[in-house]
Amino acid sequence: MSKSIIELVDDLPTGGITVMVLKGLDFAVPGQWENVVGFANTVQTVTGEDDPGLIQDISERALWLYNDKSEGYQRALWLYEKIDSAGSALGTAALANKVSENVSFLGFLGNLTPKADKAQAIDLSLKVVAELVAFCQINGIPGDSIGDFVGSLADYSGESLMRMAALVCLDGLIPLGPDFIQRVLEIVSGLTPSELQKSEGFKRINPMIPGDDASGKLNFVQESFNSVTGWMSGFVGDRDLTPEKVVKNLQGFVDIADDKLDYVGAFLDMTTNYYTHTGIQTLARRLVERAYAEI
Repeated sequence: MSKSIIELVDDLPTGGITVMVLKGLDFAVPGQWENVVGFANTVQTVTGEDDPGLIQDISERALWLYNDKSEGYQRALWLYEKIDSAGSALGTAALANKVSENVSFLGFLGNLTPKADKAQAIDLSLKVVAELVAFCQINGIPGDSIGDFVGSLADYSGESLMRMAALVCLDGLIPLGPDFIQRVLEIVSGLTPSELQKSEGFKRINPMIPGDDASGKLNFVQESFNSVTGWMSGFVGDRDLTPEKVVKNLQGFVDIADDKLDYVGAFLDMTTNYYTHTGIQTLARRLVERAYAEI
């Protein structure tokens, strides 16, 4: 039996690399993300209520909504988890026992292979698709509602904004450089359906990508990435983000070297599951807001 949303939120880590890396990205979205752990704590944070009976009622209603298969909450979580697992499949086990320590980046250089630009670009575009489709699932709208998603990005806040900030910084700027948007556009627009099908990320989230066949799905991936380029370039420009600036801020929290950015990208890919972590927090917040409104 998979975990309930209450257990998932209760079991979120309070430390470890993912949490440290997200804290290191706070400079890009100051004060937006707080690592809220524990379902009752989430209810209190979101609603401001502290009556134990009311917190219990809201939690039960939220759980009921999450378990309702006609709602999209479980499918959204599935997307967050699957797209994360594609990146970290590599060396997670080797690192699990070091998470509580200050993980030294240099010790892992031997185990890391930076992804080729093409693989990285496909991965980034699929993360955008996962975010878009999960957004549609959470909001009960058709999975291909690109316009609704792009419109909502202006209102993203909290853990959802942090997830997009991490996407831009960890999957864009660090591995692909300051021109990552242009680079991904070039690569993704030139992809063939068979190249897309070989990607680990695609294999994992394929059932949820809109499109009748590989070619239709590729079109959707291309359209989805195209649609967020304006938001992404605004995000980078408004904050004057550079790969060096991101790494410098991360170094306050995680021991990483700044002269091998492609390796840093591979290291972060392997050791973090920021999509799942913040995704669970987003789901919990949406469920609590809805349960509170319905009670």
